[in-house]
Amino acid sequence: MTLIDTHCHLYLPEFENDIEQIIQRAETLGVQGFYLPCINSEVIDDMLKLEQRFSNRCFPMMGLHPCYVKEDYKQELRIVEEWLNKRKFVAVGEIGLDFYWDTNFKTQQYEVFEQQMQLALQHGIPIVIHSRNAIQEAIDMVKPFSEKGLKGIFHCFGEGYEMATQIIDMDFMLGIGGVLTYKKSGLAETLEKIGLEHLVLETDAPYLTPVPFRGKRNESSYLEYIIKRLAEVKQVPVQEIAAITTTNAEKIFGS
Repeated sequence: MTLIDTHCHLYLPEFENDIEQIIQRAETLGVQGFYLPCINSEVIDDMLKLEQRFSNRCFPMMGLHPCYVKEDYKQELRIVEEWLNKRKFVAVGEIGLDFYWDTNFKTQQYEVFEQQMQLALQHGIPIVIHSRNAIQEAIDMVKPFSEKGLKGIFHCFGEGYEMATQIIDMDFMLGIGGVLTYKKSGLAETLEKIGLEHLVLETDAPYLTPVPFRGKRNESSYLEYIIKRLAEVKQVPVQEIAAITTTNAEKIFGS
């Protein structure tokens, strides 16, 4: 069985003392790719060091997370653009809109999201989208770019069927993680009606840990619990889920 964790922050301090074991546990499960979303300029060095340390397994993205769109957002955007011009990244991410934590920079979030989608188009790479309390707004912003050929993933998808179909109609993937294992999420009912060809797997480690470890640090090997739950929901073997979602991830990232 081959799996890909399409979204994990393994470069963060939460993993600095046992990253070797984290990678080893995941590889024992079959995880062969770890895709690393950037959040702001402060994490770039650690992210690229992880790429060097685990070459051909850890793949960095470049982008400015909406929660880090602050007074210095123009400088942060310049850094993103400079790095994209300097070397190859697998995606622009994670980018998007977040109106849950702070709306003081709402206008700037829209500007930054749009500019980063334009950068992704210019560089011919997909985007990975963070959206919280702003899913329809994010979809509306992505749509004109999708019509120009932009592809990507709506990371940490946890919405209903109507939102899912809007995303699928743009030929974007739904990133499915630990939320699927939460009893009150309602995501299982949505995914019953969604084809596997529209899904990729992710952990968002160290966040959004699946049951039975909810509340503890997440890690890539916990894809095991996400894929098992998805297999139950779709009533197909785990191996089939792994094969299809891995193919989907490779399609998006050009692996």
